[in-house]
Amino acid sequence: MAAGNWIMYNSARKYIGDGTIDLDSHTFKCMLTSNSYTPSALHTVKTDVTNEVSNGNGYTSGGATLSSVTFNYSGTTATWDAADISWTASGGSIGPIRIAVIYDDTAANDELVCYCILDTADITVSNLSVFTIQLNASGILTLSGASS
Repeated sequence: MAAGNWIMYNSARKYIGDGTIDLDSHTFKCMLTSNSYTPSALHTVKTDVTNEVSNGNGYTSGGATLSSVTFNYSGTTATWDAADISWTASGGSIGPIRIAVIYDDTAANDELVCYCILDTADITVSNLSVFTIQLNASGILTLSGASS
């Protein structure tokens, strides 16, 4: 499944700016939620996220750790990226899934970074199937601005 746009939580801007979230040295996780979770600009930490997919059948509560995380600069653009994220259903199905949420697992309160609405319909991963979130080739987040 190709991920659409990742939407940054408002608080993430502050936390990146003050160093609470460190995009190039912290550990990040991606958790999956059902369609019952409604992202809000007021959400700041993992405990604000409701209706996470149930633990089991290949999904572990708290989500999967992002691997190959990079934070690169080119000209006036900084790009934060990671390898695609996968879960394999085993012993039953995973889901229903609707939203993926990335949070900083190193930060003291598991601060939220961004979320992506994966589809307009629920996704259920059947037993022995692999569910992969294909991250955008341009990265998860791109920060850009004019040079002075």
